[in-house]
Amino acid sequence: MDRPHHNTDYPSPRQASMKSPRRNGQTAAPDPRALPPPTVEEQAHSANLHRLIQERMASSGGEISFARFMELALYAPGLGYYAAGKHKFGAAGDFVTAPELGSLFARCLARAAGSILEQTGGDILEAGAGSGALAADLLTELEALDRLPERYLILELSNELRDRQAETLRRKAPKFLKRVHWLDALPGDFRGVMLANELLDALPVERFKVTDSGVRQLYVAWENDHFVWREKPADDGIQARIEPLALPPGYASEINFMAEAWVRSAADVLKQGALLLIDYGFPRAEFYHPQRSEGTLMCHYRHRAHDDPLTLVGLQDITAHVDFTAIAEAGRDAGLVLLGYTSQAAFLIGSGLEQLLAASDPEDARAHLELTRQVKKLTSPHEMGELYKVIALGRDVPQAPIGFSLHDRRGRL
Repeated sequence: MDRPHHNTDYPSPRQASMKSPRRNGQTAAPDPRALPPPTVEEQAHSANLHRLIQERMASSGGEISFARFMELALYAPGLGYYAAGKHKFGAAGDFVTAPELGSLFARCLARAAGSILEQTGGDILEAGAGSGALAADLLTELEALDRLPERYLILELSNELRDRQAETLRRKAPKFLKRVHWLDALPGDFRGVMLANELLDALPVERFKVTDSGVRQLYVAWENDHFVWREKPADDGIQARIEPLALPPGYASEINFMAEAWVRSAADVLKQGALLLIDYGFPRAEFYHPQRSEGTLMCHYRHRAHDDPLTLVGLQDITAHVDFTAIAEAGRDAGLVLLGYTSQAAFLIGSGLEQLLAASDPEDARAHLELTRQVKKLTSPHEMGELYKVIALGRDVPQAPIGFSLHDRRGRL
């Protein structure tokens, strides 16, 4: 497959001096040409998605917004990265998420979720359940804590991922399968805990660039057999968000309006309970830091991270860090209360991580070593501990869930 090129006048989405840490366990590969070549089957799959995107471009006057491009690249039925059958999670996929490291993450999360369920009752709804590892381990620990909900709902649009989640549950926690139900959309009303681990970062973002003549919005077109960048005056929504920040000419970054819309939609159906969202990102002042002048967009392919979203289309993940100030504002605008915001490390420690580690048997050297390995990956500032954040937004929840008392960062939002 020919490698698509982008307009050299447009900066790459990352700046070396402010690179955000990659997904866990990945090596950096800044030049997409250094990536492992796709197989013949992958090339054919990507070519089919190329044709679909070109058709959408033709029907839209020759170009589409980057958000639309990202949406098709990730979610086009049967062809997008998350909609097709490519293995994505774990050692055999493209990246490793916290639940794939072992059960410790879920065991801590179960204590926070259980503290909410104790106050509100109801169910758990997980949006974007990945391989199903979190669901299996969370249900197992909730049973041990005597906080097992009647239902565990999984909002998942990919049939391939639904099958993989069901297989994981059959293998790891078969007795809970009768409690698990898959949804195509948010329910009409919900009470309990809505949780999402690394969901918001994979929702399509708009890209913008600040120039001497104003804020420009980035589009994607097809030219000379590859995808290329195009610029147009930014729409009113982007202008309203970016102009007050007074960013200098040359600054490029992202806005995730879709993540904000998802939070508002979830809030609309949440009658009582909390959203518990875990992802990598920053408060707005850090997200649009002067030195983070090329944004946060990152691609993930076979455990390598790079910055060209216009290549390997349909074969790689495309993500952007989360503006947690925008998430908090979206929740509050929808009537939710900001219950907590902190780093993943502080949240896990506040949710009993140290006690779980202390309760392990040091005589079982292999198990204890594995547990300490998980602790390091989940909490080290150089791994997932600091970059990843946890935010809780609730309605009619008398007390904040455990996990936020150690280090309350709500004031930074």
